[in-house]
Amino acid sequence: MSRLAQLCAALFLGLWVARVSAEPAQPILTITAGAVTNHFTVAELLSRADLDSLQILPEVDYKVSLTVQAVPLLDLLAGLPLEGFDRLEASATDGFVAQIPVALIEAGKIGGSVAWIAVESPNHPWPKLPGKDASAGPFYLIWQYPERSRVSNEQWPYMLEKLTAVQSPELRWPQLKVDAALPEDAPARRGEEVFVTQCLPCHRLNGGGASDIGPDLVQPMAATNYMTEAGLRALVRDPKSVRSWPQQQMPGFPPTALPDADLNGLIAYLRQIASQRDRVSGH
Repeated sequence: MSRLAQLCAALFLGLWVARVSAEPAQPILTITAGAVTNHFTVAELLSRADLDSLQILPEVDYKVSLTVQAVPLLDLLAGLPLEGFDRLEASATDGFVAQIPVALIEAGKIGGSVAWIAVESPNHPWPKLPGKDASAGPFYLIWQYPERSRVSNEQWPYMLEKLTAVQSPELRWPQLKVDAALPEDAPARRGEEVFVTQCLPCHRLNGGGASDIGPDLVQPMAATNYMTEAGLRALVRDPKSVRSWPQQQMPGFPPTALPDADLNGLIAYLRQIASQRDRVSGH
C-alpha cells in the first residue's frame, strides 16, 4: 500500500471512529434482583412483542392526556429471583427514589392496578413536564387503573433509570419505625406509611432513606422543633406559600393526593420520630 493510500485509510478510519463516538449512547433501564441484573435499551423495549399503546390521563405529572408506548412491568420482572424482597426501589436520574411494594405490582395479576414501563421514542419525544425543562422519559413507571389499588402520585416515578429489588424501608432503616409500644390505632402508625410512600422518595429521616433531593426532616434538627403545626401543614399543601426559591422542586399535596387524615398522621409521625431520637440522645 502506498503512503498516500495509508494516509487516506487512516483518515477514513479516524472519521468513522469519531462519528461513532459522537453518537449519543442509548438510555438503558437496569433491573436488578439479587445477583441477577437485566439491561434494556429503548430500542429493545420498543421492539418487544408485549409493547402496547396506553393513554395517561391528565391527573398525575402531565396536565394533558398523553399516549405512550409501554411494556408490562410484570413481564420485565418475569424470571427474576424476587423471593426475600418486598420492594422495588425505583431510582430516577433527578435523584427521586420511590419504594414500590412488590405486592402492589403483583396485584395487577388479580384485578388490581397494572404497572407499565412507558418508553419514550427518540422519534416521537414526549412533551416537557410542567415547570421542567425535560420530559418524563426515557422511562416512566405508569399505572393502568390506579384507583383499583389506590396508587399514589409518588408511585409514578419518571426519568427512571433503574429498578432494584430490596427489603422494606423499615428493615433497611430501623430509625424510620415508630415505637412498638404505640397503640395499633395511633395516628403516627398511619403517618409512618404515609411518609414512606409520599415523603421518602425525596427526603431522608434521621439518616434513613436513599434520596437527597430534599433535606433530612430530623437531622440535625427536627422539622417539628422549628416549624409550627400550621407552618408544616401549609408547607405540605402549598410549599410556595411558606418559602420559595428558583430551584424549588417540592410539589404541593392537595387533599385529593393526601387526605386530611393522612396529613394528621404524618405530622404525628414526625413528632413521634423526633421524640424517639431525643430520648435516645438524652435531649
